[in-house]
Amino acid sequence: MTALSKPTLIIADDNEELLQFLTDDLSENFEILKARNGKQVIELLNDHQVDLIISDIMMPEIDGYALCAALKSDLEHSHIPIILLTAKNTLEAKIEGIENGADAYVEKPFSPEFLLVQINSLLKNRQNVRNYFLNSPISHVLSIGQNTSDQAFLEKLDQLILANIQNSNLNVDKLAELLHMSRPTLYRKIKSISNLSPNDLINITRLKKAAALLLETDYKIYQISDSVGYSSATHFNRNFQKQFGMTPVEFQEKSKAN
Repeated sequence: MTALSKPTLIIADDNEELLQFLTDDLSENFEILKARNGKQVIELLNDHQVDLIISDIMMPEIDGYALCAALKSDLEHSHIPIILLTAKNTLEAKIEGIENGADAYVEKPFSPEFLLVQINSLLKNRQNVRNYFLNSPISHVLSIGQNTSDQAFLEKLDQLILANIQNSNLNVDKLAELLHMSRPTLYRKIKSISNLSPNDLINITRLKKAAALLLETDYKIYQISDSVGYSSATHFNRNFQKQFGMTPVEFQEKSKAN
C-alpha cells in the first residue's frame, strides 16, 4: 500500500448477499477482493499484497478459525490483521477466535459503521507503530511486530543485520541467503510488516545501532559511522539527520540533557 493508494482488503463469506453488501459499502475507501471460503483467501494472497482480511467463521472447505490459524502460523502472511465475523456470541466462540490469532471479533448483526471503525483502528494502529519506529532513534524493530511470529522473524532479521553491520554491501540478496528464503518472499515480508524495502530497513538498523553507540560509548562520530558500515562520516551524518530530524551530535546532547 502506497501513500496514495487505497488499502486492499479481502472479504470472505459464503453468503453472497452479505459479501456483496460489504463490498459495496467498503469499496469507496478500500480495494476489495472477494472470497467464498478460506481456500480462496489463500489463493488470493498468492497474487496480491493485502492489508487486512475480514472473514466469516462458518464457511465451507476452510472456515474462519482454520484460516486464521493457518495465516498466523505462516511466515509470509502472519502480519495481516484479521477480523472475524460471526453469529456466535458466546464467550467460548470469542476465546476460540482469539486463540487462533484473530485481531478483532465482530458479532452479527453489526452496523457497517462499527466494522469500518474496527478496520480503520487496526490499520491506523499499525501505521502509528511504524511511524514511531521510523522516527525514534531508540525504538526497537520488535515494536512493529504485531504477533509472536512476526517478532520472532524480526528478531532473527535484526540479529543477522547487526552481525553483518560493518559490511557496507549488505543487501536483500545476502539477507535472503542467510535466512534461507527467496528474495521475493523476503522483500514482501519486510515490506508488509514495516512498509520499508529491505535496503531501507538495513539502513535504519545501521542508524539505530549508531544511536545506541552514541549513548553507550565515547566513540568519535567517524568511529561510529565506520563501525555501522558507512564509508564516510559525512554520509552517516546526512542520513542520520534525514531519518531522525537531528544530527548525531544533537541527538547525543539532547539525550544527555534528558
